[in-house]
Amino acid sequence: MTEAVAWRKSSFSGHGEEENCVELAVADGKVRLRESDTPATTLTTTPGRLATFIRTVKAGALDNLS
Repeated sequence: MTEAVAWRKSSFSGHGEEENCVELAVADGKVRLRESDTPATTLTTTPGRLATFIRTVKAGALDNLS
């Protein structure tokens, strides 16, 4: 059975209609991400892969991509 998806956004995003941000949800053991101004488009990944991506970004490994 598929779980209901409850989207969350950062408290740093603000609360107005013009406050677009990335939203995150966890359902069926997967992490889902979407941009609040285009909610029909989602990216789905695993918690482990998202954690690896975040560590890579924090380490600056992607800073020189062009």
